[in-house]
Amino acid sequence: MNLDFSELNTSQIYHCLVQTVLPRPVAWIMTQQENGKRNLAPFSFFAPVCSNPPTMVVSIGNKSAEQSKDTFANLQRSQRCVLHIASMAQLEALNSSAATLADDESEVEKLGLKVEAFGEHNIGRIEGAPVAFECRLQQVLKLGPAPQHIVFLEIERAWLDDAVAQEVNGRLTVSAEQLDPVARLGGIQYAALGDLFSLPRPQ
Repeated sequence: MNLDFSELNTSQIYHCLVQTVLPRPVAWIMTQQENGKRNLAPFSFFAPVCSNPPTMVVSIGNKSAEQSKDTFANLQRSQRCVLHIASMAQLEALNSSAATLADDESEVEKLGLKVEAFGEHNIGRIEGAPVAFECRLQQVLKLGPAPQHIVFLEIERAWLDDAVAQEVNGRLTVSAEQLDPVARLGGIQYAALGDLFSLPRPQ
């Protein structure tokens, strides 16, 4: 199959990308709404892109042609968020948090999730998520006619569950098996890690 993207519509291109760039990590992002409630949403167009400064990139679309997603609107206003790496034990809640709610509703409250104190900006972190990063909005690029917001988040601090992380010979070591992260596939599919193996880099 040979695909010429210039001949495909936006939906066709999207479905090609999300079913071939696999697996994708999921950024479970919590922000604070103007009314003080917490917004929580998953994003799988996401990756770490730099360690100095420590930076993540997340692609955030719009709710509609006229309205930004709550996560992006909250980020623009407050400049802060907490980005979680969810475990497979939280898959149901992560998937449910993608539902569209009214502006005065909170996914955190609706799903009955507990929030632990974390960081300096009163957002907190989701209890049970093995990793959380407190981030500030670094910059935003706009792509396409919609537009799609390419959001750069600079990490200010991280929290790692002691069950997944330890220091070995002065170096942080995180157990992928204990972390057990959610992987996003195409459509409604997700995946767990499956078999793990090591392969030394060539000299």
